Amino acid sequence: MLDRLLDQPNCNVSGVTASGFAAMQAAVFAYGLSVGGRRGARTALANFWRRVSHASMFAIDRTSLLRSMLEQSIDLKRIRDEDCPVKLDVLAINARTDALKIFSGEQLSVDAIVAAATVPFLSPAIEIDGDLYWGDSDISQLQPVALRGARNRLMVTGKPSIFVARCPDRSLASTHCATGCAAVHAIFDSQYRAAAPLLLRPWIDWGELTEIRDRGRQSAENWLAADLSRAHERPAFDCRTQYI
Repeated sequence: MLDRLLDQPNCNVSGVTASGFAAMQAAVFAYGLSVGGRRGARTALANFWRRVSHASMFAIDRTSLLRSMLEQSIDLKRIRDEDCPVKLDVLAINARTDALKIFSGEQLSVDAIVAAATVPFLSPAIEIDGDLYWGDSDISQLQPVALRGARNRLMVTGKPSIFVARCPDRSLASTHCATGCAAVHAIFDSQYRAAAPLLLRPWIDWGELTEIRDRGRQSAENWLAADLSRAHERPAFDCRTQYI
């Protein structure tokens, strides 16, 4: 989906909040965009997925595999730099308390990104500042993050649950957002579970990965055609969610 959005000249990403394995992709995307613009982001993502396919043949410890791929794919200092064009937040779950933790800014680390991508109970939790964290957090429960200049928020999800947009200045029953928070859109992939077993197998075929990429591109294409074409019909303060 990110690959397709990079083709859209009027689509500029100012921030990404990610959970699960998507946190690693988001980090690679932010790094690639910071060093090479749209072409750099696309190249970084393609190289990352080739590392996923290649490294899976040799690594037994999944945590070591995740860390190795990430360290080869990004420079964390570039992502944390104030000049980075994309503000990156990653979500993880405290394994002891089940509380959601947002890692951003100075708290953002390789450990935090690996923790977000760690499958609970299948791999050991990652220790960060004395606490243990792993992934599979539900991004739909987050309060919307205010990003300067952002006019739309796009939620990419594989869960068909109803997403409620919570504006910090109004109740759920209110129909008007005084702060003018960005309109919420969502892309729903009904086949997302088909990809999950690939990351648990000892071998990930490159052809299977490109099929997932192409499905994601098509989902983004459908959203662009169906949703953005109607953007001018929405009121300026629109806090609703639209599913494709």
